[in-house]
Amino acid sequence: MRKIPLVAAVLYAAGALAADPVPPAAPTPFKQPDLGQLQAALKGVTPDSVAPTAIPGLYEVVLGGQVMYLSADGRFAVQGDIVDLSSRTNLTEDRRGELRGKAIEAVGESNMVVFAPEGAVKHTVTVFTDIDCGYCRKMHSQIADYNKEGIKIRYLWFPREGVGSEAFDKAVAVACANNRQEAMTRAKRGEKVESKTCDNPVQSQYELGQKLGVRGTPSMILESGEMLPGYVPPTQLAQMLAENKDKTAKPGANP
Repeated sequence: MRKIPLVAAVLYAAGALAADPVPPAAPTPFKQPDLGQLQAALKGVTPDSVAPTAIPGLYEVVLGGQVMYLSADGRFAVQGDIVDLSSRTNLTEDRRGELRGKAIEAVGESNMVVFAPEGAVKHTVTVFTDIDCGYCRKMHSQIADYNKEGIKIRYLWFPREGVGSEAFDKAVAVACANNRQEAMTRAKRGEKVESKTCDNPVQSQYELGQKLGVRGTPSMILESGEMLPGYVPPTQLAQMLAENKDKTAKPGANP
């Protein structure tokens, strides 16, 4: 709690005794900033959401999973993170994590290729993957070890060379296979998977990854919404997830 200086406290108390209590001021209504210049710069694109920040006169603007800030007059846009120095909390990254988490859960596990532990699930990690990515293949070769650590791996598609590429076609073949888990493992080994087409989520998941800022594979999305780019060995990932869980279990604890 912020402490009031002694002199100010005495004057406040004297004033409170001498006069009737002043009712608390009504909350200031949210004033929409001028979006005209921003939309003109973005060729008419409408933000997903606009909200006030903890900094007066600065507004949070969400565009396709990305977070930026806008001045009230719409003249200045700021790309960067807002950090609360009192708690050392990165407010922007927390917001990004929230957006990622909601976007991932909206996909639904039925549209993912899931490898779950036989026993209890301690952690769930969603991974944007590419069939031909070397580190993606290395990660999948250890899928049993991730599962032994209690980690459920949920794959989303991110063929790095884009729609229509060879990696994209391989992803479609796996997504359309009768047994997607088996087809994924074969494809990651470099084995040929029967070419099939169907109503599949490969393109929509690739586009989702682009919106969420995925730049390479594998890219892991943790349960907190934090993005972890690159390969992490099973034991190290399990330790990292356990430490993160301990931190979130202690409200108010500084990192």
